[in-house]
Amino acid sequence: MTIHAAVIQKLLSTNAHLGRRVAAHHFKIYSCGSRNAMTIIDSDKTLICLRNACNFMGNLVRLKGRFLFVNTNTLFDEIIEEMTKAIGIKNDKSWRLGGFLTNSSSPKKFRGRNKKLNLGAIHAPDCVVIFDTERKSSVILEAERLQVPIVGLVDSSMPWETYKKITYPVPANDSVQFVYLFCNLITKTFLYEQRKMKAAQGADDSTAGTRDDDLQIETASKRGKIFVLPYESLQPAPEDVSDLKQLLDKAVVLKFNGRLGTNMGLNGPKSTIEVQNGMTCLDLVINQIESLNAKYGCNIPLLLANTVNTHDSTLKVLQQHTNKNIHAFLQSEEYEDDSDEAPHEDRMYASSHSEVYLSLKNSGKLDVLLSQGKEYILVLNSDNLAQVIEPKIISHLVQNNIETCMEVMPASSDLEVKEVPSHEGKYESKENLKFTDTVWVSMNSIESLMHSSLVESSAISEFFDQASAISVPKSRYLPVEATSDLLLYQSDLYSFDEGIPTRSSARTNPADPLIELGPEFADVTEFHGRFKSMPSIIELDALEVTGDVWFGSDVTLKGKVSIHARPDVKMVIPDGAVLENRIITRPRDVEGPL
Repeated sequence: MTIHAAVIQKLLSTNAHLGRRVAAHHFKIYSCGSRNAMTIIDSDKTLICLRNACNFMGNLVRLKGRFLFVNTNTLFDEIIEEMTKAIGIKNDKSWRLGGFLTNSSSPKKFRGRNKKLNLGAIHAPDCVVIFDTERKSSVILEAERLQVPIVGLVDSSMPWETYKKITYPVPANDSVQFVYLFCNLITKTFLYEQRKMKAAQGADDSTAGTRDDDLQIETASKRGKIFVLPYESLQPAPEDVSDLKQLLDKAVVLKFNGRLGTNMGLNGPKSTIEVQNGMTCLDLVINQIESLNAKYGCNIPLLLANTVNTHDSTLKVLQQHTNKNIHAFLQSEEYEDDSDEAPHEDRMYASSHSEVYLSLKNSGKLDVLLSQGKEYILVLNSDNLAQVIEPKIISHLVQNNIETCMEVMPASSDLEVKEVPSHEGKYESKENLKFTDTVWVSMNSIESLMHSSLVESSAISEFFDQASAISVPKSRYLPVEATSDLLLYQSDLYSFDEGIPTRSSARTNPADPLIELGPEFADVTEFHGRFKSMPSIIELDALEVTGDVWFGSDVTLKGKVSIHARPDVKMVIPDGAVLENRIITRPRDVEGPL
């Protein structure tokens, strides 16, 4: 592979070639056609423009020119902050004040209710670099008035009046991955020119070399991190019903339905386990989607990726859901649940992803969905009973043109809901996060990945390594992994309306009870046989049960309860028993406090 081909492939991996809509006349010089009303940007033209922009900035560095970096997209903040630190330039944010350039010759005074701010006269920069050009037209107008050269990312949706003011346009999709690549090129350009200047002056260039090495170390360390945005910082979804319908019509739900319920004594797929009132996990997901479709008049399809061992059982469940937009298909390889061998987040990178995406592409289903205006696939990799489609999240993805986004939670054994101290996103170590097996993927990204020559497990892993994440509340993650989870959902703590779980308002503790059941309860049939009726757990904090224990009807559990039956001893909790903050090891302990 030539260097040119490698660079082009790197650009393609960032989706730099995907425009937003059919190009206007002035942008056609950078395009090489369109597909599904979306411009395909010529990567060769992008590369040429990147070289021109970097050469211009390199010349200014040699002349000790002043630079101003402008960005309003919070997803880029940390990337640009690290870039400015690496190249030794202050990240000046005075551009946020209107007229900061055209009024730069005079001092500014601002008086607020509690404080007074004085800004002295500033020097106009020799170059303005804008990463989200469409959002900062005011900066472009001021820079043009002062004849300050502008380097900016441009897209096919940019109007001519804005585009003609950009001195060095870089045609590309302003994704997080491409902005990171662009900032990396700027950093290397600055450091290279700085080393040359020091070498020309007879200075030791070891400092610049060390800084470049530090940058590479920081880049390598990012591989174990992911950019996480708090759920609370997301903008609310549109309130207008027609706008919300248009937003939901962009979504597709894809469920990996290959996990067997063998750890719970079930031979079929785990999704067919009954949760409440005869409804299985799969029934609840289908009801949620159909409820949205009926309420807003949208059309959200459900795709089920089955394996040989789950396909037939799943089709039997689907017989109860005729005339619904559900499509079940068979993966070419069986899904292996290696949860004991691989980290939780690594299961999202399994080969099943490439198999499913290839199946969608080869069957023509991917092209059909794209032609229907679908933009994002919500990939569910577990039997999560939480609300499937969250309009607030998909609205964020569409507005910020995000390719891949995972839903995560803090990795903590404490089940209490932690408040997010800040509404700003930041990079966090994957070791400190719990991955909920829920991923949002841009369909255009999938199509681009399928066109790549590297459609294999390593390519899928690299694709997800570039993902961002949203730290979601506990209500977005209600898995069914064991019978202890079934006790939660089958008790009076939860009810299900149109497939959506609702927790009882009578519970004051924001966290769900911590329930640990012994191996005697692991089998689903044995689990149900040991309860005449599910106990009331609204006021329960923690429950631990081991041994041969049987529960009567109308049992109430409160606080912290531990029940341990000794070997070869059968312990029966009588009907109507109320256990609050109790430790029970003998049958007579049930009758009164210790």
